[in-house]
Amino acid sequence: MPKQAVLLLAHGTPETADQIPEYLRNVVSGRPMPQHVVEEIQHRYALIGRSPLTELTMEQGRLVEAELAAQGHPVRVYVGMRNWRPYIPDVVKRMRADGVEEAAVICLAPQNSRTSVGLYERAVKAEAGTLRIDFTRGWARHPLLADAFAERLRAAQTKLTAETGAPVPVIFTAHSVPTRTVEAQAAERSQPREWPAGSADPYADEARHTAELVAERVPEIPRWWFAFQSQGASGGPWIGPTVEGTLDKVAAEGVKTLLLQPIGFLCDHIEILYDVDIAFRAYATKIGIRLERPESLNSSPTLAKAVADLACQSLKRLQG
Repeated sequence: MPKQAVLLLAHGTPETADQIPEYLRNVVSGRPMPQHVVEEIQHRYALIGRSPLTELTMEQGRLVEAELAAQGHPVRVYVGMRNWRPYIPDVVKRMRADGVEEAAVICLAPQNSRTSVGLYERAVKAEAGTLRIDFTRGWARHPLLADAFAERLRAAQTKLTAETGAPVPVIFTAHSVPTRTVEAQAAERSQPREWPAGSADPYADEARHTAELVAERVPEIPRWWFAFQSQGASGGPWIGPTVEGTLDKVAAEGVKTLLLQPIGFLCDHIEILYDVDIAFRAYATKIGIRLERPESLNSSPTLAKAVADLACQSLKRLQG
């Protein structure tokens, strides 16, 4: 029987502010990055100290490996990063050197975008050689993923309800992407659209579906909205609505306390520790809203079960 393994893929993050220029070159595939953008990202990293994304992803890999072993599937789980060390090509080479012949490959970005997730897939295939892979492109609707987010949301909701006397509304978020990457027709690309439903790329629809599944599991939520966060500095429009615009709308309706839960990220990193905890919270305070967020999934056992389930399905497909 071929030797099997699991490969988890994530974005990657530098360890120090000095490494950010090199990291950003990886993110934009070597295109020039304005110095003021580099300095702003360095400033944000300085405010949060460091991004724990790599160590948290490694811990998620260990939890998935333990969960697979507990389920009778003792295979090794590797972790590769697209934009930082350990780079995906290096990890795939190591897997081949270790004698791995078949690999279940899972991108730790549950909502599939052909552009972003496609980059991960191409990076794996470029180094795969004779290694047979089964690539899970999207798992936004996996029930255990929704369960994991709902567990975190319910805990935060319970705490705030005790403090305020009533359940509070929620904004769910996922990372925005450039409009041009999800639009079907070139003629549409100059016009930003909210919810490009039915477009060539499933990302926006999958993000909303994850939010819907989480909200169904926490029925005490009185109301919820969805927004795309962390729009980039590159030219052209990015999909919305933005968090800031949504906060303005929520404030106009008289909401004073609010939960914001990112459902497109599986662990803490700069888009949570800076964008949510610092930037969005400051914006909310300015317009009279107390903004809190649930704990990120990080080392959630339910998340590990979700990824292990995906891995089992993938390994079975490889076996035929």
